[in-house]
Amino acid sequence: MTICSVCTGTFLLAESGLLDNRTCTTHWKYFSEFTDRFPQVELIDNRLFVIDNRLFSSAGVSSGIDLSLYIIERLYGPKFATDIAKEVVLYFRRSESDPQLSVFLQYRNHMDTRIHDAQDYITNNFHSSFTIDDMAQHLHMSSRNLTRLFKKITGITVGLYLEKLRVDKARLLLSEGNKVDYVTTLCGLKSTNQLRSLLKKHLGIVPKDISTL
Repeated sequence: MTICSVCTGTFLLAESGLLDNRTCTTHWKYFSEFTDRFPQVELIDNRLFVIDNRLFSSAGVSSGIDLSLYIIERLYGPKFATDIAKEVVLYFRRSESDPQLSVFLQYRNHMDTRIHDAQDYITNNFHSSFTIDDMAQHLHMSSRNLTRLFKKITGITVGLYLEKLRVDKARLLLSEGNKVDYVTTLCGLKSTNQLRSLLKKHLGIVPKDISTL
C-alpha cells in the first residue's frame, strides 16, 4: 500500500512513474500543472481521495485525515473509525466520493472569528431545533447584528447556510443506505416531506435517487 497525502508526494509518485496509466487526485490548485506535466496519469478532480489498487492519494493535508479514517474503517470497522473521528473533533467524516470543497468548508474562507463561531454553532446543532435568537445569545450578539454580519461575511443567509448543511449531511447518510425517517431526524427536520423538499430544491433529486446510486 502506497499512501500519498500531500500534493508534493503525488507529484513525486507521478515523476517516479508509479502513477502511469493509473488514477489519482491532488490539491485543486495544482490540477492544471499536474495535468500538463503528467498526461499519462488520469487525474480525478473534485475528490477528497482516490484509490487505485494499492495506491492511495488525497487532495491535501486535511483530506489526508479523511483518507486515514477511511483506511482505519476498512481495517477495524466503522465504530472504531467513528470513535477516532470524535476524539480528534471531526464531527463530519467525509467519504471518497465527497467533493474537495464541501459546504462545511467553502463558506469559511474568511477571518471573522465571530462568524466562525456562528458556523461552529450551526454545525454542532443543526440536528436539533434552534432559532437565530438562541445562536445570537450563545455568541453574545444581537439577532439583527448576527443576521447582517453573517450575510456580509459569507455571502449567504444563516437560513440558507443551515439548509445547505442539512442537505449535504442528508446526501451522505442516504448514500450510506440509511432510511429516510432516520436521516430526517438526524438532520433536525420535522418531516420526511421537508427533507424531500430540501433535496429537490438544492439537488434536484429525491431521497430514492440518492439511495439507489
